[in-house]
Amino acid sequence: MAFGVKRAELEAWKEQVRRGEVAFITHFWLHPRCPDITTVTKAGCADLAALLAWGEKYGLGSQHLHHREEFPHFDLIGDKQKEVLVGEALWDQIKRFRIKI
Repeated sequence: MAFGVKRAELEAWKEQVRRGEVAFITHFWLHPRCPDITTVTKAGCADLAALLAWGEKYGLGSQHLHHREEFPHFDLIGDKQKEVLVGEALWDQIKRFRIKI
């Protein structure tokens, strides 16, 4: 279950993805398979080649990609989420979601 993100933020993320930009959105997330994980960051881009090239920087290959119609993305959790948020200087998301670095 996802929560903690405003509709306007989600729509802005979707628009960036549609334009072929690598876009990031973080939200709270609860899943019984991952009881210690409380947030997820989605890194998306409609340009699959660009998204895969971006993912290579962080050791993310096509096997990690979620092909979701017009919003292909990587789901980033745990240490990989922290690595990407710091690497992309997404300090606002780190602070807002209280992600310990």
